[in-house]
Amino acid sequence: MAPMLELAPGLIHLPAFFDRAAQERLVDDLRAAVAQAPLFTPRMPRTGKAFSVRMTNCGVLGWVSDAAGGYRYQAGHPETGAAWAPIPPLALTAWEAGGYRAPPEACLVNFYDGGAKMGLHQDRDEQALDAPVVSISLGDSCLFRFGGANRGGTTRSVRLHSGDVVLIGGESRLCFHGVDKIYGGTSTLLAQGGRINLTLRRVSQPPVEG
Repeated sequence: MAPMLELAPGLIHLPAFFDRAAQERLVDDLRAAVAQAPLFTPRMPRTGKAFSVRMTNCGVLGWVSDAAGGYRYQAGHPETGAAWAPIPPLALTAWEAGGYRAPPEACLVNFYDGGAKMGLHQDRDEQALDAPVVSISLGDSCLFRFGGANRGGTTRSVRLHSGDVVLIGGESRLCFHGVDKIYGGTSTLLAQGGRINLTLRRVSQPPVEG
């Protein structure tokens, strides 16, 4: 694993956190998760416009979005009602790098084909905003863009490669961030190309330890 890089206060890049063998095991785990809870296309609140990514979730909760209900977490697949598959144990090793006192409850699994993007946004649908969001990159490299907590401010960009982990926490927990571009053909991990991004999140505040 390469040295840790602090992109901004609380925004930590861990290059090559997962080696090739670990990446392949994660992909196998995700195939099983998709068999239980198939990929679906989330839609924007109110307008119903489709996201350019397809997604599923792992964990006791999953993030979904549609025109009627907006952004939210729920225990079942929005189309089938099936429970989400458990979070792969290997992915939990990345969560542990964030040092939070409680386990994640949701792991979003976003699939980007060559033309998919993710606009600048904040991850703020969780109660536990003291917990980091932990992002795992698999497959083709991407151009990750991030800024501050206010929309419209200065942004910076960094390339993320297969096996990289990013911790979004501390002062950067509510930073705007997104994916501007997928660099097709930069990885052989996925047979059909594209990028998978896992984001592990703690949704509810854990009990206060007494």
